[in-house]
Amino acid sequence: MIQQFDQFQKFGQDNMDAAMKTFGAVTKGAQTIAVEAAEYARKSFEQGTATVEKLVGAKTLDKAVEIQTEFLKNSYEGFVAQTTKMGELYAAVAKDAFRPFETIVTKAPAK
Repeated sequence: MIQQFDQFQKFGQDNMDAAMKTFGAVTKGAQTIAVEAAEYARKSFEQGTATVEKLVGAKTLDKAVEIQTEFLKNSYEGFVAQTTKMGELYAAVAKDAFRPFETIVTKAPAK
């Protein structure tokens, strides 16, 4: 009976440790994602500002269309790349968050 209590207590402690590790992984991942999102927003703003400056200096309509087309192309490519990167970050956060519980599941008795 005491041995079962000790096993139960150990299992509870393992769960608490895993929960704390998960919390740490999620917190770290959220910070990474927030920094990445802020950096992307900053770059997008700078590119938009630079494009507006180029448009103001455009002498012809053809040059303005060319500047706008280049901006849209670069914005789309940047968005696709950022979306892929953010997806990878979210997947990494999920993987890191559940890793501590994988070891608990493998240790759990089959009873």
